[in-house]
Amino acid sequence: MPIKSGPQMIAEAKTKIKEVTTRDVQKRVAGGEAIVLLDIREANEWNLGHIPNAQYLSRGVLETSIEAVVPRNATLVLYCASGNRSALAAVTLQEMGYENVASMAGGFRDWVGTGGDVED
Repeated sequence: MPIKSGPQMIAEAKTKIKEVTTRDVQKRVAGGEAIVLLDIREANEWNLGHIPNAQYLSRGVLETSIEAVVPRNATLVLYCASGNRSALAAVTLQEMGYENVASMAGGFRDWVGTGGDVED
């Protein structure tokens, strides 16, 4: 098996998943669409601010805890700080049978940069 770098793994993951823009997510939330926003950052990142109504589940426990938190048929948008961890996590969830999963490109940084609401 060839050895891959972190950036190679992230680039490969992004070819296997659906990515959505922060603007798209903001429009969907404003329109009342039933989507689950899942923040997979570390607890200290979450505590500094997060998207209102998002659920929190750190990347470190995603595989062992997701099924108790989010049903497989949910429309799920994952986000992290920049969109890399969420891309890797989206691949994992697809492998676990989650079909309506996407990663938010640009992550929380882009959300804040485009004027998205933030909750403490």
